[in-house]
Amino acid sequence: MGKISRGWQLTKLSFGVIRKDKEILLFPVISGLVLIAIAASFFIPWFFMTDFSGGTSSIGITFYIFWAIFYFISFTISTFFTVAMMGCAMMRLEGGDPTFSYGMRFAADRFKYIVEWAIVAATVGLILRAIEQRSGFIGKIIIGIIGIAWSIATYFVLPVLAFEKLTPFKAMKRSASVLKSSWGEALFSNLGIGLIFFLLALVGVAVMLLGIYLIVVTESLYAIILCVIAVLYWIFLAILASAAHAVLMTALYRFATTGKTSMEFPTQVLQNPWNI
Repeated sequence: MGKISRGWQLTKLSFGVIRKDKEILLFPVISGLVLIAIAASFFIPWFFMTDFSGGTSSIGITFYIFWAIFYFISFTISTFFTVAMMGCAMMRLEGGDPTFSYGMRFAADRFKYIVEWAIVAATVGLILRAIEQRSGFIGKIIIGIIGIAWSIATYFVLPVLAFEKLTPFKAMKRSASVLKSSWGEALFSNLGIGLIFFLLALVGVAVMLLGIYLIVVTESLYAIILCVIAVLYWIFLAILASAAHAVLMTALYRFATTGKTSMEFPTQVLQNPWNI
């Protein structure tokens, strides 16, 4: 219950920042729409242009080229809008009143570092994916562990890029240093808020299962409406989760590097990762 209680507390505090600056929600919305458009522009033409009856080697080469380009562009876009959210969150935590245009300018000013990090992140992601596809069951577990370790080691990379403007490898080193000084706050806070959004997502699962059951049993139009509501709920939840995570990460980074807290994230919350 402690993790759930802490997760809920952190989620409410993050929502408090979002309520004051609702424009933060625009960033994950726009990011998601752009990523969907790019995915469609990449993989629909690839599907129709690829000769699946040919040699598997040609298909593999084309596939990995497309994945490499797609990974790079998608990482760049998602990182850009996350940095924009962090810029707005930091201004709010410092007592300012950010705007959507401020967030966009903030991220644009760091575009060089965002692109550099996207190259590194996309390369690592593509390598792990390629190894995983060629691994057996044990290999997939090992790659999964490596992926988790990579995520932990780079936890603070984005706020470091946003607020310190470091190159990728310097940002990774700095991220590890920040995490070392605040590993409890960072990891336990991330687990707590992640657990809350997982539990909230289960509500959508229940609605979806009910809708599917009613479709099979009654073939009712209302059952289809339930399924649509569940999907829209998940989309809205994903938007909230993205914004809340960016806000929380910014607050944790600010506390770990400066020791400063704010009205939105008081000292007792950030200093005690195991309890509230």
